[in-house]
Amino acid sequence: MPPLTPRDAALHILTDLRRQPALRVPLDDALDGVLAETVISPLDIPAWANSAMDGYAVRAEDVRGASEASPRRLTVVEQIPAGHFPTVVLTAGTCARIFTGAPVPQGADSVIRQEDTDLGAAVVTILRDRDAGVNVRRAGEDVRRGATVLEAGTELGPAQLGVLASVAVANPLIYRRPRVAILGGGDEIVDIDQPDEILSGRKIASSNTHTLSALVRRAGGEPVSLGIARDTPESLRSHLAGAAGCDLLITSAGISVGEHDYIRQVLGELGAELKFWRLRMRPGAPVGFGLLGEMPWVGLPGNPVSTMVTFELFVRPAIRKMSGHTRPFRRTVPVRVAEAISLGPRLQHFLRVIVTPAEDGILEARLTGPQGSGILSSMARANALLIIPEGQAEAPAGSSAMALVLDDPVHLTEPGF
Repeated sequence: MPPLTPRDAALHILTDLRRQPALRVPLDDALDGVLAETVISPLDIPAWANSAMDGYAVRAEDVRGASEASPRRLTVVEQIPAGHFPTVVLTAGTCARIFTGAPVPQGADSVIRQEDTDLGAAVVTILRDRDAGVNVRRAGEDVRRGATVLEAGTELGPAQLGVLASVAVANPLIYRRPRVAILGGGDEIVDIDQPDEILSGRKIASSNTHTLSALVRRAGGEPVSLGIARDTPESLRSHLAGAAGCDLLITSAGISVGEHDYIRQVLGELGAELKFWRLRMRPGAPVGFGLLGEMPWVGLPGNPVSTMVTFELFVRPAIRKMSGHTRPFRRTVPVRVAEAISLGPRLQHFLRVIVTPAEDGILEARLTGPQGSGILSSMARANALLIIPEGQAEAPAGSSAMALVLDDPVHLTEPGF
């Protein structure tokens, strides 16, 4: 199969993914989950008219025209703290001392803020009428009983959790977060529990293991580390056994064409259906995808920057779709290239850049520095990926391009690359 474009690869991967089953979880555990059912309100919110101020519940007709020169005096017949209900119906010339959130007594249509009174206990003097007819939160003004509170497919942020709490949803139904198995590989790689090997220069730290774990969490999945396999088929088979029960498998390195790159061979021996394994892009050309039984597999390149770029383009949208999101891809935005850029092979390039507004308000993209696929610090400095189309050998200073902003919360149904 000839190498695919990044866009075709991203869409190809999504066609072979299934949304996770739904389950009920405690409300506080549902943050960033995707709602699997539409929630209808069983009550009006607020359930009863209540005060928006500390002050006095009154009849507007009793206070209109009040001023310091011409005050109105009303008899205080009741005090209503929050959490208590009124027992008296207001009639002409009467009022009730009331506090924020307390139910407004029958007959009242206004709350005079206490600053506009003399704070009288038995008889209160109203010194201004600016609150006549206001400061009462009407029953159902936020949500009406029977109204849709949240649609299925809604991502649950803090505000959405608060709305669910307000209608007594203690265990919302959300799509289960996918369990994502992560396998690193390479004889030259060790984890950070062997600092002497790393600091002596004998081995290389497996930064990808920790980067991928963090990326999976940020994307909404649950990472499952399979450790670091050696460059032998036997070690790969042994480590891959740990992916049993997971929903998605990510491997890092071992996907290229070197003599010690065994991932495709071993997956094939295990019965995997390999869909593609090379793309027309830089960094990150050696990207593989297939199905190991019912579990999707995405093989990422081993260079740290290539790993992060290809995760953003292919794995993050996959996790979002599996988690129930209907818009898996970050949008791309137009930018102006701040400096002339010369490119190598005429592939589609994804360059690490810092995007900031220029003085004229246009977003401007500037390279983070050298773009080698092993320079992980360039990714740490970047806030976007500048996209240079396939076939374009350079991007002159001042030219227009598109960029994928890495912390942009806006998502779309189609890839913008």
